[in-house]
Amino acid sequence: MNRESNFKEIINNFIRNIKEIVSRIPKKAKIVIVVILILILISSLIFIWIRESQKQKYEQYDGENLNESKYPGYKELIDALLEEHPNWTFTLFYTKLDWEEVIANEGHKDNTLYPTNLIPDSSDYPEDWKCEIDRDRTFDNGTWLCASDKAIKYQMDPRNILNDDNIFQFAELKYVEGAQTEEGINEITEGSFLEGDSITEALLQAGKNANLDPYFIASRLIQEQGRNGTVLSRGCEYSDTVVYNPFNINAKGNSQDEIIQNAAQYAYEQGWDSLEKALIGGVEFLKEGYINVGQNTLYLQKFDVVDQDDSLYTHQYMQNLLAPQSEANNMKEIYEASNTVDSALNFIVPLYENMPEEIS
Repeated sequence: MNRESNFKEIINNFIRNIKEIVSRIPKKAKIVIVVILILILISSLIFIWIRESQKQKYEQYDGENLNESKYPGYKELIDALLEEHPNWTFTLFYTKLDWEEVIANEGHKDNTLYPTNLIPDSSDYPEDWKCEIDRDRTFDNGTWLCASDKAIKYQMDPRNILNDDNIFQFAELKYVEGAQTEEGINEITEGSFLEGDSITEALLQAGKNANLDPYFIASRLIQEQGRNGTVLSRGCEYSDTVVYNPFNINAKGNSQDEIIQNAAQYAYEQGWDSLEKALIGGVEFLKEGYINVGQNTLYLQKFDVVDQDDSLYTHQYMQNLLAPQSEANNMKEIYEASNTVDSALNFIVPLYENMPEEIS
């Protein structure tokens, strides 16, 4: 008798034994077993339903599918934008996260080397925008302060962003045929280290290849480097090699030297020995590291409230609390300058649980 026949015989014997055992069980006991199995099935279904209900989800806004009592103040603001820009669409992003818990996680904690959110050390911002723990202690290159919960609430509350001035923080960062043009790129790069036809073409092509908004790419580069560029975009030496890191990837630390060294080391490890290589590599970094894990808006890259990679609040592109607002203003200017602001653009709006009626 071969091995397969032995296996079949074992299975058949097992089934016969089970049938024999079941036949000996009294009728009342059978009923109890059936009831237990039904209860187990019901419990399993309830567990699955709870788990599914807690999952984040996206839903296209149709004018009727937004619960105003649960998410106060959103609908009227979105409707006002749609009236002004009828070609726009809005995607509702149900984060399933409690608002106060989000702020607690974004706020600064004791014994944290790098605060999650920083504001400029400037009198332009109120005193209560400094976090209570560190107050006047400076971070990064010595010109940044830890942001308070009040400042974080103001910058994170979607209702402060659902207006013409700030809405591009929610713009889905994808390539839209005809919406992004050479004229738009030239508008923002004029007089900057990115000025020039070859770089304009490279930015547009990189965006198209990666399905990424080239206006966003140009805006991010200027946000990171300033209009004149820095040593990381002009080239700095690391291990006897001149390297470039215009996206400031891994540029972190509490001194200028530490920041540059960390960013230069990353560029060296990637082989970015030309600005072109660094631009292409940086775009791929943004796509693979952020866009592909659901952080596909300026807002979501700053505030990691997307649970697609099974983690929250840790995968954030920058510490600057005001960066999404600044970049959004740049992007809006480009779209307006190229007369494409009313293109078929989509905006992803995060919804939080237990939002207060009063806007932060």
